Amino acid sequence: MAISPATAIAAPMKLPAITAALLLLSSPALAIVGNAPALNDGIGRSVVTIVGSRGNFCSGALIAPRLVLTAGHCVQPGVDYRIVEYDRERKPVLKTVRRVAVHPSFSAQSIQAHRATADVALLELEAPATERVPASLGVPQPPLAAGNAFTVAGIGVALPGDGKSGGVVRAASLVATGKPGTLQIRLVDPKTQGAKPGLGGCTGDSGGPAFETQPQAQAQAQVQVLIGVISWSTGPNLADGCGGMTGVTPLTLYRGWVVQTARQWGMPLGGN
Repeated sequence: MAISPATAIAAPMKLPAITAALLLLSSPALAIVGNAPALNDGIGRSVVTIVGSRGNFCSGALIAPRLVLTAGHCVQPGVDYRIVEYDRERKPVLKTVRRVAVHPSFSAQSIQAHRATADVALLELEAPATERVPASLGVPQPPLAAGNAFTVAGIGVALPGDGKSGGVVRAASLVATGKPGTLQIRLVDPKTQGAKPGLGGCTGDSGGPAFETQPQAQAQAQVQVLIGVISWSTGPNLADGCGGMTGVTPLTLYRGWVVQTARQWGMPLGGN
């Protein structure tokens, strides 16, 4: 099975890595492959861009004013990370990441071998991300089954290998396929079922949020709840690439660690 992590490795650059990544991300473009629409409000307001000093970029989601949830494989030891915000003129502004925590059960070897793992991490910002709105954190509703609807969002590329085609928050409505569970949820475009090119995560979408519409008793309404992070992607028919299947690591087994770490950092998550 040719499943590869939807890692956020940019092309080699001659400029300092973070500066070069900013240049790649500063031009409005498509993101999630399949020409998904731009998303400037709603769940799109929680999505952030993460850039590393080695030229990599990933997606993440704000879950508190100074706390970002992303994928474990998006952060590495010895790398400096920044969050990119955009002002009203779409000029990029860097936010310093104070510290990073990766789930203790995360295995980079498992990711490389295409096995499920605790692919979640947290980034603490030195200052609040004032242009973003924290997402509501939860877990998938039971029973998990093929056909369940989810929405993924990220700042990844529209054209595989073309870093300049990323940088705008976009979202795609996908459905679960196979036998989704607490370790992994595999999503496909309902129009193509993964057999032909369709909507899906790609390079740079790693760490981006997956949402599920859930009832909220207090508000007597349906709300979008962040239930997982994007971990990998495939091309059609499980080939290498994007636009076929999108792998999500659900928070079912890991939400407790997220809440505990946030509390230890002095940022208790509301309603948890």
